[in-house]
Amino acid sequence: MNKLIITIFLFVTTLSFGQRNHDWEKINTLKVAFITEKLSLSTKEAQEFWPVYNEYQEKRNVLRKKNHNQIRGKMKDADALTEKEAENLLALHIQIEEEEEVLDTNFLKSVSKVISAKKTLLLLRSEEEFKRQLMKQYRQNKGGR
Repeated sequence: MNKLIITIFLFVTTLSFGQRNHDWEKINTLKVAFITEKLSLSTKEAQEFWPVYNEYQEKRNVLRKKNHNQIRGKMKDADALTEKEAENLLALHIQIEEEEEVLDTNFLKSVSKVISAKKTLLLLRSEEEFKRQLMKQYRQNKGGR
């Protein structure tokens, strides 16, 4: 089953890296399958796990967009900022980092009530494995062009 998931993953990512939104949908679908397999979620666990995980991912995405929109763009022009603007930007960056830390901590506490602590650790590992595979495929596709 693991080889099937990886094969599907490689096939889909190879075919569709040109279509951004469509890509994210496919990547998320593959991520769901990957995590489900790695965690061996029972039907009951999956029913409880995915709403918690999806809510967490939505909140993470909001923070990432906030970081990108309010900070990253302005950091490119850091030389043009006044000291006060730079201080405000730095304070906002720290605030977002702290919000992410609280979000991550709350998620881990919540999810470990839905799935075991061991599966929670497997989740963290599986997310990293998925990212590594995704980046590897991206580099291979980019290098082949």
